[in-house]
Amino acid sequence: STETENRTSVQEFIFRGFPGTWYFRTSLVVLFSVMYVLTIVGNVSIIALVWIHPWLQTPMYFFLCNLSFLEIWYTTACVPKAIGVMLGTSQTISFTVCILQLFFLLSMGSTECFLLAAMAYDRYLAICHPLRYSSLMTNAFCAQLALLCWLCRFLAIFVLASLISRLSFCGPNIINHFLCDVDSCIVLSCTDTSPVELATFIVSIIVIMVSYDLLGSLPTLIFYDSMILRIPSAQGWQKAFSTCSAHLTVVTIWYGSIIFLYLKPSAQNSLDLNKTINIFNTIVTPLLTPFIYTLRNKEAKEALGKAF
Repeated sequence: STETENRTSVQEFIFRGFPGTWYFRTSLVVLFSVMYVLTIVGNVSIIALVWIHPWLQTPMYFFLCNLSFLEIWYTTACVPKAIGVMLGTSQTISFTVCILQLFFLLSMGSTECFLLAAMAYDRYLAICHPLRYSSLMTNAFCAQLALLCWLCRFLAIFVLASLISRLSFCGPNIINHFLCDVDSCIVLSCTDTSPVELATFIVSIIVIMVSYDLLGSLPTLIFYDSMILRIPSAQGWQKAFSTCSAHLTVVTIWYGSIIFLYLKPSAQNSLDLNKTINIFNTIVTPLLTPFIYTLRNKEAKEALGKAF
């Protein structure tokens, strides 16, 4: 807006990326490029497999397709730009685009929290209520749950987005990162950032607690343990563990990184450390998601075998 532009003398930012030797930066470019291609291919393959094979069109794969679709856009929002930064061909970003990238990553990250919670609830019903599963997890309920996950992101970041867009930037304009995040904006702002820091902390708690607790993730983890311990046969143990282990792996990586990045009272953590942690939730998690879920599932492996 015109009011924002009047308060902001900085019209563009410069990403610092990962300083180092040419060899180091080139190695990172190759690594990021390979991981990005594998992420896109893996997540697109999941969506294609579910679309082609009717026996994969179940609630679990419906949510997985939503997650794969989200991961494609989430990683695309930052990895190509990060590669350009490290190559030195695209190190600048306008103020408006930077704010848009920040809002997009926050909203998509919030959606992923809610989707993982919905998937945890689906796995809980599959393990704890197998006889009632098909009647409880209907197609209509799945669609409503997925829609709720996508809509909740707007409620989650509305206050935070409003506060960040009102920050003033007078210089310097060098961002010690490969993407625009909350901490980078707070460090560069020349106005009081305490409301933004407090709002980030509160919104993060709400999103994580609502998605992790109220929607079923935390109770599900407890039920996983208790149900597995009550299963008498080794085959039953293996089936139950296979059902939940993939989801637990993704949840651990995802929630571990966002808790470190956002559940803190201030933005004074090392930005270099933040860059490393951001790699996990913007590059590593989207890459691992399709492989973890498909390689741990018999139906998905059979579909892949027929496809090739």
